[in-house]
Amino acid sequence: MERTKEESTQAAQAPQRPRRHSRPVILRHTVDGVEHELQVGGGAPITVQSMTTGKTHKVEECLAEIRQLAEAGADIVRVAVPRPEDADALADVVKGSPVPIVADIHFNHALKALEAGVAKVRINPGNIGKPEWERAVLRAAKDKGVPIRIGVNGGSLEKDILDKYGYPRPEALVESAMRHVEVCQREGFEDIVISVKHSDVYFMIQSYRLLAEQTDYPLHLGVTESGSLKTGPIKSSIGIGSLLADGIGDTIRVSLAADSVNEVRVGHQILKSLRLGRPGVNVIACPTCGRLAGDLFSVVDEVEEAVAKKGFDKDLNVALMGCAVNGPGEAAGADLGVSLGRGRAHIFKRGGTVDQDQIADAVIEMIENWDEEAENA
Repeated sequence: MERTKEESTQAAQAPQRPRRHSRPVILRHTVDGVEHELQVGGGAPITVQSMTTGKTHKVEECLAEIRQLAEAGADIVRVAVPRPEDADALADVVKGSPVPIVADIHFNHALKALEAGVAKVRINPGNIGKPEWERAVLRAAKDKGVPIRIGVNGGSLEKDILDKYGYPRPEALVESAMRHVEVCQREGFEDIVISVKHSDVYFMIQSYRLLAEQTDYPLHLGVTESGSLKTGPIKSSIGIGSLLADGIGDTIRVSLAADSVNEVRVGHQILKSLRLGRPGVNVIACPTCGRLAGDLFSVVDEVEEAVAKKGFDKDLNVALMGCAVNGPGEAAGADLGVSLGRGRAHIFKRGGTVDQDQIADAVIEMIENWDEEAENA
């Protein structure tokens, strides 16, 4: 049942919709005295972001969370800067972070955030304040070479725009975004990323589609206030995934009312599901039925946990099936397949069997030795 090299190549090269053209924006950050650059847009790989949940001024706690996010695969981390003590702590946070830091700012802390060396700042048009304040931030960001995200949110639109539309409709979010794009352009500022987030998934999708027709700046995708770990991944997968499938989007953030590490994991899973993510093992499993010949749910949990812990960079599909009747056929498209039997499991790659309690270990061992086995095949 092993997939041939030709079949694997065809699967890897399956047609995808071309990505929307966008300008490149560079985020700069320094780690251990070495400056690094991360490109967003311009055809660069789609990045995954998250945001810390703790207080930024509690530097060690903040950095501990940032490191956890980075280990989970976060490319960029945003921190909130609502208080003077948060702004004062930013330089230490930036210095200790392994990934670029984005400051979510209000005007009165914006200039200090830029002085702290953040890689990007996010402004909310709904609360940035007076026009002259926004222009001051733009001039300072331009002098520092720091990009800005115009982060429009359906829950905090400018009053005149909300009065005009009566509700945060997609057209309202896009009008707000483009208004501030024009402000940036008048100041000669072009290092712009834009988001138009909404808690309504349908409105979120329509907002980004409208925006994508009007500008070529990179787009940061997200469903705001998407909910708990039960509902949030569903809303984010539909909203973010629909747009990515259309070729729209340059960086993503899954917002969850849960441990922030989950945001990163879900984000990467969305990308992987669309063949847009970094290399990694994709675990698939049947939903089970009356033919189930073992405890597949526990096997799936164990394999997924082991794969995540190992952090493999091999593009492999691992299929876990509940019986030996339909299992082999349904898993034929996978690189490695397992079907449960009575107390034992069949391994499709090498044609042997293992005890059910040894499945995860056997799968991990085969993934670890995959390149070596392929050469000897």
